[in-house]
Amino acid sequence: MTFTRKEFLRTATLATAGLLAVPSSFAFRSIGKQALALSHFPDRMHAFLWRNWGLVTVDRLAAVTGAKPADIYTLAAVMGLPAVKEVSPDQKQRSYLTVIRRNWHLLPREQMLELLGWTDEQLTFTLQEDDFFYIKLGSMKPECEPVRFGASSEEVRKREKWLSGVVREEFATGFPQHKEPLFQFVKELSRAQEKKAERQGSSGFSPRFGYAYFALFGDPLLQQDIDPYPDGYLAQMSASGMDGTWLHIVLSKLTPFPWDPSVSEHWEQRLENLGKLVERAGKHGIGIYLYLNEPRFMPLAFFEKHPELKGVQIGEQAALCTSHPDVQKYLVDSMAMITSRVPGLAGFFSITASENHTHCWSHGKGAECPRCSKRGPSAVIAELNQLYLKGISQGLVVAKVERGPGLICWDWGWQDGWAEEIIPALPKSAALMSVSEWDLEITRGGVQNKVGEYSISSVGPGPRATKHWDIARKNGLKTIAKIQAGCTWEIAAVPYIPALENVAQHAENLRNARVDGLMLGWTLGGYPSPNLEVVAEMGNSKTITGKEAMLKVARRRYGAAGDAVTKAWQQYSEGFSEFPYHIGVVYSAPLQAGPSNLLWSKPTGYKASMVGLPYDDVNSWRANYPVEIFISQMQKVARRFEHAQAELRRETAGLKLPAELRKALTDECGVAETIAIHYGSVANQASFVVARDKLAIEKDQRKAMELIAAIEGVLRNEITLAKRMAQLQGGDSRLGFEASNHYFYVCNDLAEKVINCRDLLDHWLPELRSMW
Repeated sequence: MTFTRKEFLRTATLATAGLLAVPSSFAFRSIGKQALALSHFPDRMHAFLWRNWGLVTVDRLAAVTGAKPADIYTLAAVMGLPAVKEVSPDQKQRSYLTVIRRNWHLLPREQMLELLGWTDEQLTFTLQEDDFFYIKLGSMKPECEPVRFGASSEEVRKREKWLSGVVREEFATGFPQHKEPLFQFVKELSRAQEKKAERQGSSGFSPRFGYAYFALFGDPLLQQDIDPYPDGYLAQMSASGMDGTWLHIVLSKLTPFPWDPSVSEHWEQRLENLGKLVERAGKHGIGIYLYLNEPRFMPLAFFEKHPELKGVQIGEQAALCTSHPDVQKYLVDSMAMITSRVPGLAGFFSITASENHTHCWSHGKGAECPRCSKRGPSAVIAELNQLYLKGISQGLVVAKVERGPGLICWDWGWQDGWAEEIIPALPKSAALMSVSEWDLEITRGGVQNKVGEYSISSVGPGPRATKHWDIARKNGLKTIAKIQAGCTWEIAAVPYIPALENVAQHAENLRNARVDGLMLGWTLGGYPSPNLEVVAEMGNSKTITGKEAMLKVARRRYGAAGDAVTKAWQQYSEGFSEFPYHIGVVYSAPLQAGPSNLLWSKPTGYKASMVGLPYDDVNSWRANYPVEIFISQMQKVARRFEHAQAELRRETAGLKLPAELRKALTDECGVAETIAIHYGSVANQASFVVARDKLAIEKDQRKAMELIAAIEGVLRNEITLAKRMAQLQGGDSRLGFEASNHYFYVCNDLAEKVINCRDLLDHWLPELRSMW
């Protein structure tokens, strides 16, 4: 059985996607479940300080907990934390999701707001609009008591002594630190290049657009102090083969909302900033696309004043019914305003059946609307796209521009049978986009599955996309393939997945399938990587092979090491094709947290959330793979990456490379090693949970001692992996980062994992042995 992203979200979280758009008081919905106790810390104050050290200013940490700054410094020294570095305003604005995630099990709402320095409305907007971050946190807030500073009890002081001793022992050569500061890659990618990067030029694939590597997701057009698209990065995007990037927008924030102008506060500024961005990006050959997911559901209170606009109700919200003339006028007028003010936009792409609730049929409940029930989903969705295009056209007339942005209609989330009716009804000026690898049949470890999306381990196109593109061509529409060229949720904690033979083969297949253009990735994959360059090379020639494209890119990037790198890319691809793909694995397993994910002596009872908090929920991690096969497949990929990158290091060790190319090669090896560490750790964690749960019911002493020995081996190996990952991340700020999640972990988290494992080794395992 396979799941679409929407189906997975509806079944694998504690609440449906409808809980995304909620009033602020509900955004911290609790089901009375207590936050997890962190026994490896003396108490919650110590945990709070450890997790926020270096991410939040000392003054703020003191204010939140009722301490004095001097108290905070003293406690940090007792714990063995290193001297704190200044938290820059740029880091603060770029890491708020990291801060929220690490405090989700520590702080109640009031202290979370104080820690962030936000209003309740700001936090609610972030949880809703930052790529469904509330879903990523499990769609519920654990119960937390306030964290307050106070004098330590005798028992706490005893635990402090143990903690400081472990820190000295495990980190004798120095506490893990970010020698390359967090977000240093932003500065490097933003810097103007000494040698002007050459654009890839024309390509057989047009457009070729993806998300920016470090752009903020929630409200990027209202950022005051952060430039999500600096000129240096735009130039590198172009040089890597991209000709466009996309932005998430909320229509009522970018244009006037006629029924309640307060909803659209600062819309003029956002629209003005959009125009400036379009003009600036255009100078680098980069077009700007806007993501349409409209109109958004509104709270029920809104419909007390406007009952005639109400469509399908789900929870405490309802649709602005797109079959109503006033809603249709709003959509057309809004689109017209955008294109009349910013006619230089490259285009829009629409998702009409996403996690967000939009029109009455967006979640299949249109039969409950007296208007839309008579029309059916296909008519409503086709008309919605027609309204978008009508507005675009009207705006261009006002701007007196003959050619302007177009519309890409994405079939994501369309139920079986809808496409056959929707596509013929779309305007011929539109394009049809499909996820290339969707419905591709695979077998991994003897287990059969179908791919949903987000896969580099599986090479498309699949039957769903092929079918829909054929319908589009017959009806005069252009075709777009949505792929993940750089990286996927198979692992997003690296800037790119160096399985380039898979990427090249996918590009060749799409070239042969006569696909017009490419969406190169969702929020992940925008790093100017060799992956993007290989895709561009495949599109630049109708005859170049994948290996030829890889060699060309590798030699350009790594000079004399290019042939060895190409060989490694082939080996990585072979190994990556063993990844146990299932959409449940991709979303639930600790692929992103890797060795930073904690281990627990008893089941937590928490369900893994989507690419957020994996906990110890191994049954969700493995999806339909037997746990032994899941572990084995993870180990296969990890070992293949480890062996290939080690071989690459050996083969290139004696080469005389310029310092710039040597660093690039070192970073390339670090990316591959990170993947090996993450997957090896996932296998370890699954093995730990299996052994722990077996031990809880084991009656035989010999078998129990074998399980305890296996657990000890896992714990010691996890310490090794966490330490090594801290070394890698400390020297490469790209590792552990993804745009819509910020940092999945930082060095402090990897150090915490070491403490976590030592706590289990020093306290739990001796207790278990004494029982036998």
